[in-house]
Amino acid sequence: MDFREAVALALEMLAANRIRTSLTVLGVVIGVAAIILLVALGEGATAYITRELTGLGTNLLIITPGKTQTSGGFHPPVASTVRKLTYDDAVALRRRATLLSDAVPIVLGTGKIRSQGISRHTSVIGVTPEFQRVRNLFVEIGQFVSDEDVEGRRRVVVLGRTVKRELFGEENPLGQFVTVADSRYRVIGIMERKGVSLGFDIDDLVFIPVKSAQDLFDTDRLFEILASVRSPDDIDRAIQQVKDLLIRRHGNREDFTVVSQGAMLSAFTTILKTLTAALAGIAGISLLVGGIGIMNIMLVSVRERTREIGIRKAVGARRRDILGQFMLESVVLSMLGGILGIALGVGGAEGLSLFFAYLPTRISLWSVIMAFGFSVAVGVFFGVYPARRAAHLDPIQALRYE
Repeated sequence: MDFREAVALALEMLAANRIRTSLTVLGVVIGVAAIILLVALGEGATAYITRELTGLGTNLLIITPGKTQTSGGFHPPVASTVRKLTYDDAVALRRRATLLSDAVPIVLGTGKIRSQGISRHTSVIGVTPEFQRVRNLFVEIGQFVSDEDVEGRRRVVVLGRTVKRELFGEENPLGQFVTVADSRYRVIGIMERKGVSLGFDIDDLVFIPVKSAQDLFDTDRLFEILASVRSPDDIDRAIQQVKDLLIRRHGNREDFTVVSQGAMLSAFTTILKTLTAALAGIAGISLLVGGIGIMNIMLVSVRERTREIGIRKAVGARRRDILGQFMLESVVLSMLGGILGIALGVGGAEGLSLFFAYLPTRISLWSVIMAFGFSVAVGVFFGVYPARRAAHLDPIQALRYE
């Protein structure tokens, strides 16, 4: 019997018990589809986070006050701030850190913004003009905070789109006054629409000069300093340059933390890939369950076809012929389940991204190949025992089997 005849016979035997075959294949289908779908969700989430982080500026360094240190045993990290970050620190970085293109001091707070009897709580960010370039957030109407506004501690404000819509509707707010945390500010600009990024509404912000923000919140501290590196190849050197400069300014103490955008992205990616691998592994368990189903149906098939096996051996069939026939049936079952599972997994991933825009998916060829290969391997593994049992049947006893 050649290979084509063997495949045709395997399909014929499986078709003879359609319901049993369908239920057996279903376990493999679900396992393959689950692996493809979960990996597509994980890859899509990774691509989404990468796109969102890089969309808000590139080659960024985030400098925050306080240094996390761990010493001895298994004690938790202890954060201690010896000296705060100041506006002068940001100026020093901008002037003396040659590998940086910009360094922006940030003051962050929340407050109630009110106009014409309408009020809402929102985040208030104190910035300098360079913030637009560093964070890739630009004013669309009017103008942004200027150096003169910062040095003069002027009470001017730039509104995000959401704040503008809530307070003024379709009315033009430029030149009008709003109350921010009980202080009166003049509206000089409206930011471009950015929407939601990583679950945060970037349009629900207002921007004021950084020194005005320090006056508003009665502080001389900075929340952080955002720095932009001139070249992605210089990020490590730039981090060291920033550390050297600030350590000298802070009495030879490293009482701050410098984190690169790439490190943040790498951390997110590592977490997502770990979760994706774990979920895909859990989904793979259903493939093993499907494999057990394949072994079960093949054992039943061996018992039902005992006389047939005896007749084939009596007319000269060798053990390897019987072994190959039953192994082929097992592999056909798993391959059929793998193909249907690929169709279901790919279709499910496309359907999720089509009907639920907030669930990004990215189908990876490697996940399809891995899931299909695993399904075939499961068929081979769980088909060995039934096939060997059929191949080692005694032909005389098989012919007597009722």
